[in-house]
Amino acid sequence: MISKIVTKLTFIMLFFCTFQMLGQEKKFSGDPDSSFKTARELAFNKQRKQAQDTLLFILTKYPDYHDIREFLGTTYSWDEDYKKAGKEFAYILGKDSKRKSTWIAAIKNELWANMPFIALKMSNDALEIFPNDPEILTLKASAYEKSENPLEAMSTIQLVLNQNPDNQEAKDYKINLNKTLSQNTVGINSSVDIYSDTFNPMQYYSFKYGRQTKYGSIIAKVNLNRRFDENGAQYEVDLYPKITKGLYAYVNFGLANSFLFPDMRYGAELYKSLPKSFEVSLGFRTLKYATSTTNIYTGSVGWYNGNNYWSFRPYLTPGDTGTSKSGNLIFRRYRSDANNYLELSAGMGYSPENNQNNISGNLAPIVDLKSQKFNAGYYFSSHNKQNNWGTQFGITHQEKSFDQGSYFWIYTIGLTWELKFK
Repeated sequence: MISKIVTKLTFIMLFFCTFQMLGQEKKFSGDPDSSFKTARELAFNKQRKQAQDTLLFILTKYPDYHDIREFLGTTYSWDEDYKKAGKEFAYILGKDSKRKSTWIAAIKNELWANMPFIALKMSNDALEIFPNDPEILTLKASAYEKSENPLEAMSTIQLVLNQNPDNQEAKDYKINLNKTLSQNTVGINSSVDIYSDTFNPMQYYSFKYGRQTKYGSIIAKVNLNRRFDENGAQYEVDLYPKITKGLYAYVNFGLANSFLFPDMRYGAELYKSLPKSFEVSLGFRTLKYATSTTNIYTGSVGWYNGNNYWSFRPYLTPGDTGTSKSGNLIFRRYRSDANNYLELSAGMGYSPENNQNNISGNLAPIVDLKSQKFNAGYYFSSHNKQNNWGTQFGITHQEKSFDQGSYFWIYTIGLTWELKFK
């Protein structure tokens, strides 16, 4: 009996040992250059799976044969397996950051994967190693174009032509970019606030015309409000002048002749790009009413993390009863470009910059109102990128200015539309 048990146990152990040995992959032992050549021929003859198996087998013995790993990553890109491709390119650049061909392959991989913000960051990283390289600058221009920043794309490709006026690829790219570059925009924003009690729905409309120039963008707006059974209009101009590389400004000026708006508003803010995909800003807004003037100090910290964007903006509003503080946190998840994204935001505190429904007609007493809000929006563009749409929904829990300590709910629904044209 015991001998039978021993025999069975021996058989089981031999079975598992044999299975394990068969499952272990042997290391490559042939000529890597010859096998690499064969793998390339297989890949170009639409036998990529066999080619990839061969390349992976070579890498079991020569893991740092970067030409082989780079070609493996490229075949993954061809198969639209962009994550696997990115891992192979990242491995190579971690070993040798001065391989220009790998940088180019890695940036192309992100562009093909519709990850323009990652491609843009990688282009900037590569240009620190290869300053003013025309191939990398052309890829950077493509990243700007895919992220809906055609003016930066044009400026970047012009850098290539300034240094290499006979660069045919850059010349062709500029011609195509000129065909698709839309410098003018018209748009309509509409939204409604629905109150849980006390007030009738409040309606907001904005009509705008914008133009991109080499100095920055200009936007003219007409804002129409229907609130407290009254109608009012405000006229605004927004400027976004470029100062130097990585530094631009926001300038605003507006006029109105209705108690629904400040008689005059103006403001300015400076934005500065920082390393690691950060951006900071600092500025102010001023709202002038017939009997009072309110100054609001603000700024922001923004961070691009791949196709994600985070931003925090505080507001400080000095008043007779102290300084009111509020803040807003925004998250965006970009899809194919800067006009296609999901946005979520949450905020606390009351700021006259964001809460312009001046209920009492005297702004000073209500800057310390308590408020909490949450907003969600989805923005998308048409196939030809000329039309952009957006939908928004928000909910706010706000203290009543005439009965502090009591609150009402405000439900906001909004729609936006833009048309781009030459």
